Amino acid sequence: MTKLKNDTLLCALLKQPVEYTPVWLMRQAGRYLAEYNATRARAGDFLSLCKNPAFATEVTLQPLARFPLDAAILFSDILTIPDAMGLGLYFSQGEGPMFERPLREEKEIHALTIPDPDTKLRYVMDAVSEIRKALDNRVPLIGFSGSPFTLACYMVEGRGGTEFREIKTMLYQRPELLHHILEVNAKAVMAYLNAQIESGAQTVMIFDTWGGTLSDAAYKEFSLHYIQQIIAGLKREQDGMQVPSIVFTKGGGLWLEAIANIGCDAVGLDWTIDIGEARRRVGDKVALQGNLDPSVLFASPEVIASEVEKVLASYGNGSGHVFNLGHGISQFTPPENAAALVEAVHSLSRKFHSMKT
Repeated sequence: MTKLKNDTLLCALLKQPVEYTPVWLMRQAGRYLAEYNATRARAGDFLSLCKNPAFATEVTLQPLARFPLDAAILFSDILTIPDAMGLGLYFSQGEGPMFERPLREEKEIHALTIPDPDTKLRYVMDAVSEIRKALDNRVPLIGFSGSPFTLACYMVEGRGGTEFREIKTMLYQRPELLHHILEVNAKAVMAYLNAQIESGAQTVMIFDTWGGTLSDAAYKEFSLHYIQQIIAGLKREQDGMQVPSIVFTKGGGLWLEAIANIGCDAVGLDWTIDIGEARRRVGDKVALQGNLDPSVLFASPEVIASEVEKVLASYGNGSGHVFNLGHGISQFTPPENAAALVEAVHSLSRKFHSMKT
């Protein structure tokens, strides 16, 4: 396997010495870029963009052409798995993702099957392979999936942006039904991420977007338990290289120690927790990813640099930090401000690193 020209991200995730703090952005390929909007218009709609490997490759590479980012992330959607399960995913203008057949009946829930990633999700694996080829080992490629609970939220509610009434009613009234959904989802996510790794993903991330809406006890039982199952079943090495894993629970600051104990290599942080405090809590167990408030990118380049410096200084000296936003970049972000962020991270972080340590 040809060595990566820039392996800073992988080294940081594995807490190995680096010269500077690597940076990538959640939703770095997205609507804030004019070229993305042009490609999406050519594709016709969002799902067609996701399901065409050539278009997915094109938009994955677009932010790297603009900014010296330290990673590419597969352009796809977290809802590819429930779509492949036959729930009828579609995107309504101004409404976000919706399912034609949400899971409400016991019979439907017990009929759920795990989609074969090599057939039902072949377009994702083809995209991963094409992106890796197009990257030509410049930077690593991140693969990803939604967490079992986050996927279940959409599968049961039938849409995003809800108050989680349907799934939380099921959680408390018929927990065995939700556990069945989560067991199927966990096996599906594990197979899906391993297939991405085999197709070329060099690190994988689990997005637990809605885990933070749960109570303490419910989070551990209905979200973290199933993420831990996935982490335990992931391929840890491919083509002679370690494949790090990242777990991100939005609103998960309460459970940092618990997340760090499940065997993942890195924990993603939203912007509501101080990264230095997070580092003190987890010690050397995991790397940390995050955690600038995305709204900072609406400010001036000087303010952006100042806020970047605060995050870097809070984390402190040494490796184990991947700079990112605390959630996805807004579609209204000026691209030049994203450029200012990347420049600030690369230039300001070097003083916190010594390759001798």
